[in-house]
Amino acid sequence: MNMIKAILRREFASYFATPVAYVFIVIFLMLMGAFTFYLGGFYERGQADLRPFFNFHPWLYLFLVPAIAMRLWAEERKSGTVELLMTLPISPMQAVVGKFLAAWAFAGIALALTFPVWITVNYLGDPDNGAIIAAYFGSFLMAGGFLAIGSCLSATTRNQVIAFVLSVVVCFGFLLAGFPLVLDLFSGWAPQFVVDGIASLSFLTHFADISRGVIDLRDVIYFALVIGTFLYANMIVLHWKQAD
Repeated sequence: MNMIKAILRREFASYFATPVAYVFIVIFLMLMGAFTFYLGGFYERGQADLRPFFNFHPWLYLFLVPAIAMRLWAEERKSGTVELLMTLPISPMQAVVGKFLAAWAFAGIALALTFPVWITVNYLGDPDNGAIIAAYFGSFLMAGGFLAIGSCLSATTRNQVIAFVLSVVVCFGFLLAGFPLVLDLFSGWAPQFVVDGIASLSFLTHFADISRGVIDLRDVIYFALVIGTFLYANMIVLHWKQAD
């Protein structure tokens, strides 16, 4: 745990060593505000809730979270520091988990800085704050899922742009897994249990359930499994690249 904490602190500090972190946070907050109050019709709806706010989270994360994750390993491989990192007395698991937790903490800070929207809706009405807390929790879990995917794909290449594009494509697939656009590709020839299994992979479905204020253990387990699976795949990729 001490090694994981050391890597976490190192990685987390590196985000704020350059203006990139501040630019990301400002862009995230500006887009979130614009989507919520303008595209989401926050005032026109006349309801004291944050549904328009959380409805845009998956689509913002689709592009902004891979932008965080693309540097996790691609930059290390490009600069050659990944070899140095792997020679230190730490295991690949510790390195992967430490880097992931640092990125997840950074994403959590960006999400927490949206609290003025929560204050605004409480000032204007009497919202269900329990449902809002659950939606924040679901949003944080979803960000972790996107980050785990992005971290794994970042380890496959030295190019951050390629890592970003791959992450967006894979995350987009997970978002649309429950949509007819994807399911129709399998429904004609695949057994029904396969189609149902693909539909159950949708980030949108699991996030929508939590954002309504219902924290189902199955949704939490789903995001935990996605994070765990891709972090494990991340370690396999690192071993594979080291063997090369």
